[in-house]
Amino acid sequence: MSDALAPSQAPSHNAQPMRGDLTQGPILKTLLLFSIPTLISNLLQTLNGTINSIWVGKLIGESALAATANVNIIMFLMMATVFGFGMATTVRVGQSFGARDLDAARVTFGSGVGFCTVLSALIGVVGWIFADPLLHLMATPEASRIEALAYLRVVFITLPFGTLSVMLSMGLRGIGDSRLPLYAMILTVSIDIAANPLLIRGIGPIPPLGIAGSALSTALANFAGCALMAGMIYARDLPLRLREGEWAYLRPRRGELRFIVTKGLPMGAQMLVVSSAGLVMIGLVNREGVATSAAYGASMQLWNYLQMPAFAIASAVSAMVAQNVGAGLHQRVRAITWQGMWANEAFTATLAVLIVLFDKPLLHMFLMPGSPAVPIAQHMQPIVSISFVLFGIMMVLGGTMRAYGAVMLPLAIMVVAMYPARIGFYFATHALLGSEALWWAYPFSAVVAVGLTAGFYRLGNWRKARDA
Repeated sequence: MSDALAPSQAPSHNAQPMRGDLTQGPILKTLLLFSIPTLISNLLQTLNGTINSIWVGKLIGESALAATANVNIIMFLMMATVFGFGMATTVRVGQSFGARDLDAARVTFGSGVGFCTVLSALIGVVGWIFADPLLHLMATPEASRIEALAYLRVVFITLPFGTLSVMLSMGLRGIGDSRLPLYAMILTVSIDIAANPLLIRGIGPIPPLGIAGSALSTALANFAGCALMAGMIYARDLPLRLREGEWAYLRPRRGELRFIVTKGLPMGAQMLVVSSAGLVMIGLVNREGVATSAAYGASMQLWNYLQMPAFAIASAVSAMVAQNVGAGLHQRVRAITWQGMWANEAFTATLAVLIVLFDKPLLHMFLMPGSPAVPIAQHMQPIVSISFVLFGIMMVLGGTMRAYGAVMLPLAIMVVAMYPARIGFYFATHALLGSEALWWAYPFSAVVAVGLTAGFYRLGNWRKARDA
């Protein structure tokens, strides 16, 4: 028997809440309780990447560190696509869960997991075969190529573990559970940090694997995180568990696959647009000299953390709105969006002020005291930090639009903000402002992005995307 409710039994605002129900209760409290575990997960993931880079650099050397940098570019491209599919799965699962149609939620979840796991396995096999030509295509330095090849092949062949981890986390957030993905992330990061030096250097019966050991450590950690989430899903009998005939849901169904792909690709493309524009900006910054490049690189480390509240809260808003849309509680959507936006602004603005006030000791974590890069970084901090506060508004509004299935509009706005606005501002004003054009391009593009997003949000036509 299906878990779906008949239309006449559609949930009301006063219905008995299920575990993970985001359609009832105080909106702000629910939003914060849901978003904080996601924020901590993002923080741990970033710290894990930093620590792993330290292990590779210290235990193997600079050539190995350069090799991981080349591979990470490829990994970002692959995981951006998976992340987009995962976000689409979150939205669809959230809508079904909000409607109390648990069977539909499992169908979507199964389709997403089955499709992405098979796709990642195929990419892994092809990537293993063509890893060497791919590194040549990227013009990887010869000094790093052999190490990069060993690292990349392990990454490709273990790609399904990382993919499955993303899909399980996204599915759980769709049913209102952000704590279990956090627990899995804590386990993953702990294992990865501990296993990296052991597998790189070797210990006891474990032979030294060098840089391949670092990639294998991450794969084993991802496997452990997946095992924890899968085990807890069944131990707690969470709605996403598949039993008996439901295992057939892992074979993607046409309607679900169409939604996941058509909605997921634009979501992943947003990450690629931001990343590609970032690479262009780095190239422009490098023209200004070594000190400016060093200042920008150190500042980017701080900006990575400054963006985290917006990512977490926008994801929470998207999951909450998706459930409320599925439950037919459209009147709560506006309140969720506005409270999410103000919560994000409070978090991000506070963090931005702290970074500006304590910029010198923070920058000295990456730059030597007395370096000419420090005053340059201190100058750019308040200017660029404003843009992240503003971009948070766009991200929250975009999270609401995504929950309705509107994905092309946020993508188009991001393209305009990153290229005609940000890059275009630089070229239009560089002759007048010099290097200042780099820093002021950030708040200018943010104003354009917020203006366009707010304008289209008020029109409301994006709500029709749910039926598309």
